[in-house]
Amino acid sequence: VQLQASGGGLVQAGDSLRISCAVSGRISSLNNMGWFRQAPGKEREFVAAINWSGTSMYYTDSVKGRFTISVDNAESTVYLQMNSLKPEDTAVYYCAAASDWVAIVNSPHYWGRGTQVTVSS
Repeated sequence: VQLQASGGGLVQAGDSLRISCAVSGRISSLNNMGWFRQAPGKEREFVAAINWSGTSMYYTDSVKGRFTISVDNAESTVYLQMNSLKPEDTAVYYCAAASDWVAIVNSPHYWGRGTQVTVSS
């Protein structure tokens, strides 16, 4: 399984940005996808998760109401739409995959390379 994140960039506070994660070599047992982020000097943290059917989603409190995770099964791609961005959202964003819901939130089985999102004030 390969996960390739893209779409990061430099935006201003209040702007929107959508990042993508293309999945190749997808395994049917990896039912759940997620996004994590790591800010400079901080530990990597969970941001959002979704199952491939799009019926279950979960967000960390700090992004609820601003971020939306979605999937495109036909394209094997996961998206994170980020609205009302804040400087504290600045981080490297990583996509991840796991077979169960507990794992996708806590300890995913597969990780992709990150994409940098920088929000200026």
